[in-house]
Amino acid sequence: MINLLPPELKKSYRYSASNIILVRWVIAALISVVGLGVIGTYGWLSIHQNIVDYGSQINSTESTLKKDKQKETYAQVQDITNNFRLVVQVLSKEVLFSKLLSQMGTAMPSGSYLTDLTISKTQGALDISAQTTDQQTATQVQVNLSDPKNQIFAKADIVNITCAAKNAKDPTHPCLVNIRALFAQNNPFLFINQKAGQ
Repeated sequence: MINLLPPELKKSYRYSASNIILVRWVIAALISVVGLGVIGTYGWLSIHQNIVDYGSQINSTESTLKKDKQKETYAQVQDITNNFRLVVQVLSKEVLFSKLLSQMGTAMPSGSYLTDLTISKTQGALDISAQTTDQQTATQVQVNLSDPKNQIFAKADIVNITCAAKNAKDPTHPCLVNIRALFAQNNPFLFINQKAGQ
């Protein structure tokens, strides 16, 4: 087939065919760019949403762990505190009788000796019995035990004095004196006061 069209018309047909191809390529490129933009935006939004979700999960997990640890730690501290209070309570009532008896023996006046010690139901009190030669020595026992210089008792009261020469177990010391005494607060004969007394 022979093309008898003038050369200028042929050129314009060629350019129009090229333009149509170029327009198609441009439209395909634009569609590709828009598609990539949509995919990129969707991917970015998806990643951002995942970051936010994971961040909130991490925060909630951290707060739960903090609360759990805080409760657990508080429970442990409370347990230790209660145990410490119990130890202090027990030790504050623990009397070192070896030292106490030695000091009381030193404080006893001539003509008297200890016969009995009983821990009273009254907290920090002690019931003391002593044999003496006479009633005056019996009262001197009370005076010596309550003397602040001896650091034994804050207060010592005579409960009773009985003198019976006939029925006495020890005829040389016929008088029996019963005294109720309260420990001095800072006496060195309680276990808890040992460091303060040394």
